[in-house]
Amino acid sequence: MIYLDNAATTKPDEECLKAAAKYLTDKFYNPSALYAEGYNLHLELAAARENILSHIADPEEYSIIITSCGTEADNQAVFCGGRRGNIVTTFGEHAAVFAAAQEAGRRGVEARFAPLNADGSVNTEELLKLVDEKTSLVSVIHVNNETGAINDINAIAKRVKAKNPHTLFHSDGVQAYGKIPFRLCSDVDMYSLSAHKIGALKGTGALIKKKKLVINPYIWGGGQESGLRSGTENVFGIKMLELAADKVYRDIKNTCARISGVRARLSELLDKELFTLISPQSGSPYILTVAAKGVRGETILHMCDDEGLIIGTGSACSSNAAKRHSRVMQACGVGSELIDGVLRLSFCAKTTVEEAEEAARILNKVVRADSEMMK
Repeated sequence: MIYLDNAATTKPDEECLKAAAKYLTDKFYNPSALYAEGYNLHLELAAARENILSHIADPEEYSIIITSCGTEADNQAVFCGGRRGNIVTTFGEHAAVFAAAQEAGRRGVEARFAPLNADGSVNTEELLKLVDEKTSLVSVIHVNNETGAINDINAIAKRVKAKNPHTLFHSDGVQAYGKIPFRLCSDVDMYSLSAHKIGALKGTGALIKKKKLVINPYIWGGGQESGLRSGTENVFGIKMLELAADKVYRDIKNTCARISGVRARLSELLDKELFTLISPQSGSPYILTVAAKGVRGETILHMCDDEGLIIGTGSACSSNAAKRHSRVMQACGVGSELIDGVLRLSFCAKTTVEEAEEAARILNKVVRADSEMMK
C-alpha cells in the first residue's frame, strides 16, 4: 500500500512512539500535582515546550500554548486576537480559520476575505487594501493545505504592521512546521501548528505567541498553559510532538530537497493529456495537486484505493461540507471542466521515488480507464 495523503495525517513515527511510551506507563503523573514526580514532569514539559518552539522562533521572544489540535490553536488566535473592528483573512484558509472568521462576523467583528492567485497563494496587494485603522487581526495561511502554495508570511506581516502597527498577525502553519525551513520574524504575533502532520499524534497542537502579547484564555479551568488553556496536560502527546519535531528538524533542508525530487518525479510521470497541474512549482515539496479532466476525483480516489494507492481530493477537514466543490479551488479559478477531478497527492519525509513512480503508474492507468468508460 502506498500512502499519499500525508497532508491529512501522517503515520506516527515508531521510533518516537517507543521513546515516548514511558510517559504512558511510568511517567503517568499529573504534571500539575505538588508531589516530586508531578513537579519533575512539569519541568520536563517546560523544556519540551521550549524545544518545540525553538525550531522556528526565539524562546526569549515567543512562548507556546499547547492545544488539542491545530484547529483549536487557529480558533484561539481568531477569537482571542480578533475582538474588535474587523478581521482580515483569505479565501485560501483552512476551515479552522475561515469558519472561525465567519463566526466572528456573526458576533459583530467584521470578517474580510482577500482573493487568491491561481496557485492558491494570497493576492497580497488586495489583502493590504482590506487592512485599515480598525483591523484587529490579519490571518494568512503559511502553506495552502490544498495546493501547497507558500505565502511569505514574514514579508506580509511586515507590510501589515507598516499599515497598522496595532494589528495582530497570525498564520496557520500546520502544513509548514517541520516541513519547510523558516523562522518567524518579530512581526508575526501568533502561529499555529499540529502534531499529527509530522509523525506525532492526533490530539496535540500548539499556538505560538509573542510573550508580550496579552490574550484572554480560550478554555477556562485549572489554569494550565500559563492560564491560557486549561485542562490536564497531554504529556504523552506533548513529548511525541517534541520528539517528532526534533527528528524532522535534524536534517530538514536535505529532507526538503529529497522530497522535492519525489514530487518532481511524480509530476513528470503523470500523463499530461490526462492531468492538469494546479500546484505551483515553487510550492511546498510535500503537496502536489492536479486535476483530471472530465472525471470525478472521488471516483478516482476509490479506484486508486482498490489498486493499493491512498490519495486525497483536498482538505480532509472539508470532506463533510455541504458544498460539492472546494471553495479554495473555486477561489483559485479552477474551471468547471477540472474542478470535479481535483486530486491532492501529499508526501511525508519517508516517501520514496519508487513509491512516486508506482503512484504515477496507478493514476495514469485508473484515470485513462475511467476516461475511456466515460466516452
